Amino acid sequence: MLSKKEENKMAFLQVEFFSQALEVASAVNVLLPEGDMGIGVKAGGGTRLPKVLYLLHGYSDDHTIWMRRTSVERYAAAYPLAVIMPAVNHSFYCNEPMGERYWDYISEELPQVMHSFFRLSDRPEDTFAAGLSMGGYGALKLGLSHPERFAAVGSFSGAVRAAQSRPVDEKSRLKKERAFGKDPVDPGLDLFHLLKVHGNDEKKPRLYVSCGTEDTLFAAHQAFVPAAEQAGWDLTHREAAGFSHEWAFWDEEIRRFIPWMLKKEN
Repeated sequence: MLSKKEENKMAFLQVEFFSQALEVASAVNVLLPEGDMGIGVKAGGGTRLPKVLYLLHGYSDDHTIWMRRTSVERYAAAYPLAVIMPAVNHSFYCNEPMGERYWDYISEELPQVMHSFFRLSDRPEDTFAAGLSMGGYGALKLGLSHPERFAAVGSFSGAVRAAQSRPVDEKSRLKKERAFGKDPVDPGLDLFHLLKVHGNDEKKPRLYVSCGTEDTLFAAHQAFVPAAEQAGWDLTHREAAGFSHEWAFWDEEIRRFIPWMLKKEN
């Protein structure tokens, strides 16, 4: 970890590009360490490229929210780390049955486009994903579906049972069906199923899951922890007393997660 005097200068970029998967212009916010000779380039023409964190938003937010509500830029500046923050509307990072192909976008197209635009490490050991609530589901889905691509993934107040939820009214039923389709839901969208599918894989990411004890998603968090451990995943979990579904908790979690994912002490 760098000292305050050695912290990376961070470039903040607001990127828009035409997405082939979504067939529409797509917005992404990006933080990049500038280095001494330009974005993503170390002095003297060195070859050390920034590690990459895909940081995912929740259901009621968009790609701007992590920059507006947390100090993620300051936390990332202590490391050679790029942070990519995409927008996926209410999709739960899925291919919507009657809508947009957000899973194809987030899991395939976005990484390809970001690496074509910027000098970033493409090594699995340098690639991470994290998110809050809906984004926690999305980050875990990335790591559990493609375990060979990530070193670690994190879920803060994650909607880990989203695909298995039972709608309480017509509005919530329509929201669920928009993202996951009608029941029975595809097992590939069920995080608990994915835990079992890839639990014995040789190459798979470390998992970090956290939740406040007053959060309505706490019961789902409590169910996920033993399921992941029993399936053979390297899991770190944290339960924060007194916190609900709130930004004070998520700011603290991204501060904790970044050094944890890089195997540093926090």
